[in-house]
Amino acid sequence: MQHDHYGNPLSTAAPEAVAQYDAGVHLFLCAGYGASACFEAAIEADPRFAAGHAALGRARMMEGRMGEARAALTTARDLAAEATEREQAQAEILTLVAQGRAAEARAAVKAHVQAHPRDALAAQLCTNIFGLIGFSGEVGREAELLAFTEALLPQYPGDWWMMSMHALSLCETGQTAASHALMAEALALNPRNAHAAHFRAHAQYEDGETEAGRATLAEWLADYDDRGLLHGHLSWHLALWTLESGDAEALWPLLDAHVGPGGAKSLPINLLTDTAALLYRAELAGFEVDPARWQAISDYAAKNFPDPGQSFADMHAALAHAMAGQGERLAKLTEASKGFAGDLIGPIARTWGHVARQEWQAALDEMSTVLPTAERIGGSRAQRDLLELTYANVLMKLGHTDEARRTLTLRRPALATRFFDEKS
Repeated sequence: MQHDHYGNPLSTAAPEAVAQYDAGVHLFLCAGYGASACFEAAIEADPRFAAGHAALGRARMMEGRMGEARAALTTARDLAAEATEREQAQAEILTLVAQGRAAEARAAVKAHVQAHPRDALAAQLCTNIFGLIGFSGEVGREAELLAFTEALLPQYPGDWWMMSMHALSLCETGQTAASHALMAEALALNPRNAHAAHFRAHAQYEDGETEAGRATLAEWLADYDDRGLLHGHLSWHLALWTLESGDAEALWPLLDAHVGPGGAKSLPINLLTDTAALLYRAELAGFEVDPARWQAISDYAAKNFPDPGQSFADMHAALAHAMAGQGERLAKLTEASKGFAGDLIGPIARTWGHVARQEWQAALDEMSTVLPTAERIGGSRAQRDLLELTYANVLMKLGHTDEARRTLTLRRPALATRFFDEKS
């Protein structure tokens, strides 16, 4: 029986199928471009290779091609009867994800890795900020993510992928020095691991390394295919540092070419959230934002996320609609209840509406109900700083500058100095 790179048995007798499968897993785990083509080649070498079809389904999910993903997973499940128990379980878990049954999939992954800890394509579903734990909508999800990767790390000695996943968990729980050290090891083993480059950017953001982070990330991005999964989002990180540097001349071309609709090749959720967040943070920093930009991202949100249900996307869609003056679209989200953090979307949407109308006390009242459990919305600390900065800005608009400084220093000390330097 053949085995994959991680030592898992594979139900295929074709060495070429295994070689292409391993190449695809490598590209998938480092967010490189071309994983799907490798999995297609693996299937061509052995059309009855269940794990190859399952991996293709997973890759198609991450390309936003959900119809093709479901078709590949249906084939994988049909063929899995001839495969190992691990391959059968993997196909079932990926099907749960494709069906949107996130809570069931999360529980299934946790059980699966107890028996098969080196099944990386299954394990990765619960890693990362945007994984099944990250989008669980639960309080304590950052600690849960840390516990998950910490338990798996010894099962992957010397593995660049798992090192980078655990380094992120460390970063998101405030352990930036340990995160930097582990990320450096991961990048030394695979310098083209986009996840490691991404999470290094997070650690540098947390440590306030604006100029160093901007220079390092710009250099790394120069050799990254713009069709890669993280190209648009890494460009958002670069744009944040461009914004912090006060470089308006570079900011807007970067947003138009690599972050927003029409330029970036990212998934819709990244296009929406990154664009809306960047526009609003630009306004908070004193940049003049063309109203046409807000209208464009509101239209994009209305087209791609017409109904509430993906809470992290809904938060940013509400911001776009509010700032574009699209009251009818915003109203739909003020009454939202669906989604992993659906109960928070209404208060957040109403907050954005009050902010757009400069109703600062009403905005403060709504925001005060959100902040205590804002982690449930999902995303990274860097992304949720959108809420932290809004709260501080509203306090300042009401004349409570000392309270704004105290609150932001307590909740996000790494951010406070930069924010108040911009305001001074």
